[in-house]
Amino acid sequence: MVDPMRASETTTAIRTDLLDAARRFTESAAGLPGVRRIALIGSLLTNRPSPKDVDLLVFVTDDADLAPLALAARRLKGRLQSQNRGADVFLADDHGRYIGRICSWKICQPGVRAACDALHCGRRSYLHDDLATIRLDRSLVAAPPLQLWPTVVRRVELPSDVEAVVHRLEQVTA
Repeated sequence: MVDPMRASETTTAIRTDLLDAARRFTESAAGLPGVRRIALIGSLLTNRPSPKDVDLLVFVTDDADLAPLALAARRLKGRLQSQNRGADVFLADDHGRYIGRICSWKICQPGVRAACDALHCGRRSYLHDDLATIRLDRSLVAAPPLQLWPTVVRRVELPSDVEAVVHRLEQVTA
């Protein structure tokens, strides 16, 4: 039989770890050239007790070097993999168009990975444009539920644990 107290503590720890990882990623990615906005999307914004991952949407300029952002994303994923959790860093351009995800490979260039399913592997380093597999809804990109940076914009009611992290980010950016 599962102890309800222990299950609740585990659920809280999972959500806390995911939110802390999202906060750390936001703080590191916010200072990168070409990063315009960072938003939190996905199941972590609900009261789901045990989300499987962190989903972030990062808006970048057309000329942004994605290598430093890819490094930050790999660190985020590495931190969460040790807890059997994951992360996705989705990308949108300055015009609010979804352009793909950040490439998770340390070396991103054509021909290095046979498993790469990017449509235009190598056209833009570290852009994994697997648009045949994943597309974000235009309305989600236009108005993400929670923008974390450069200013916090809440478009949905947030669970209290998310609100606590948002409050902490607001203090850092104030």
